Amino acid sequence: MKNEGLVPIEAISSRILILRGERIILDADLAELYGVETKRLNEQVRRNKERFPEDFTFQLTPEEKNRVVANCDHLTRLKFSPTSPYAFTEHGAIMAASVLNTPRAVEVGVYVVRAFVKLRELLTTNKGLAVKLAELERKLEGHDTSIRQLVGAIRELMNPPEPTKKRPIGFGRVGEK
Repeated sequence: MKNEGLVPIEAISSRILILRGERIILDADLAELYGVETKRLNEQVRRNKERFPEDFTFQLTPEEKNRVVANCDHLTRLKFSPTSPYAFTEHGAIMAASVLNTPRAVEVGVYVVRAFVKLRELLTTNKGLAVKLAELERKLEGHDTSIRQLVGAIRELMNPPEPTKKRPIGFGRVGEK
């Protein structure tokens, strides 16, 4: 590829969010990466609706928009936007590059795919770690229970037994106890 360092994958992956259980990139970020205006990107998506089913792109609800703006510093410009942004999945981002058909969009599209793949690999690795961590937590919970029982038994042994009434030694009168 002629511009190997065109856009670092880290710069792209930092813009990929998880929303509705999907890894997505917002229209404003994608347009910036592809070197076009957000308006033009969304215009091309509208003109080519048949290429963008719901699993490729969807519009954020107002609540989702507010949450994204609150959590992502670089998206504060969207706070007062009257429209909610569009979210593009990996496939939608590639389809957007193809409908834009600019040299930069085609070239950066490859980097976008690589960023999505890298995140997928990281999540897979982290799932393995999460399983091991959950296993360790279960073991520790079992140890905690055993330790609590042991401490309880030691405390019982530390408390002296309550004195019981002792019977006097010797003979007593008849009828006395």
